[in-house]
Amino acid sequence: MPSRRQIREAVVQFLYCADLEGGADPSELREPFWQFVTESDRKALVLATWKSLRHFATGREERYDELLGRLPAAREALAGDADLERPASLLERIATLEHEWSSRLHSLSNLRRDDDPDLVTERFTEGIEKLFSIDRDLSAARTEFLRTLDDHPGLRPKLEPVAGSLNRLGRISERLKQLEHPEEFPEQGDLKKILSSKTSIAKLRSETDRIVDAVLAVKPQLDEQLDGVIENFAPERIDPIDRAILRLGAWEILHNPDVPNPVAINEAVELAKKFGTTDSGRFVNGILDRIAKG
Repeated sequence: MPSRRQIREAVVQFLYCADLEGGADPSELREPFWQFVTESDRKALVLATWKSLRHFATGREERYDELLGRLPAAREALAGDADLERPASLLERIATLEHEWSSRLHSLSNLRRDDDPDLVTERFTEGIEKLFSIDRDLSAARTEFLRTLDDHPGLRPKLEPVAGSLNRLGRISERLKQLEHPEEFPEQGDLKKILSSKTSIAKLRSETDRIVDAVLAVKPQLDEQLDGVIENFAPERIDPIDRAILRLGAWEILHNPDVPNPVAINEAVELAKKFGTTDSGRFVNGILDRIAKG
């Protein structure tokens, strides 16, 4: 889970970006901001997902080859009978999707990982999401095909081999569903790292957005309070990063009773030391101390 410090740093970065001269509207800034801030974490997550996906797919090619070897007999059993048009159509769709699945895995295996981090993340994310989409369609088609066999019990002996292959391939799809939605399978120990990373990224964004929205909602009032303690106050005359830190600190002091004032001030000073100038820490400390004392 992201620490309070990480969340506050993200808040300050967002407020800083949103408040620069000619800066973007906060709602328009949000997506590109998070793409930038979480770039390295998203790359690590997507590559870990790919590593697990490749592991889960071990042995799939053998099962796919087995299916290909059994398809001709299944097609022959379904041919020439109008009553079997639906299962025949489903079997052809399955064959197409199985081929697409294998092709997508092959494409992912050949992607470069030493390019620009954002480009690597984008390529792997797109490829993995497409494979997940194919697998969802494939699982649905397999399920429906196997269900249609119940309507034609006389065909079962002839289609049992291909049904067996589909069931074996289906077990890999069950693992992929767990990988796509690890939050639904917390008991799976081999997915805990991916779940933790995925949850952490989502939590950082949700908590940061929540605080940013709260600060922006009362920004005029915060500036009014700052005006009362800073001589010749004008937001544009203060360094943008100091301005962002002061607004966050003032919001916590005035509108967030869950955080004691000394804690809010000390944390704001640490942010100023990290992001601001040599004098930012003393400046922020003095201003927020006066805000706290009313």
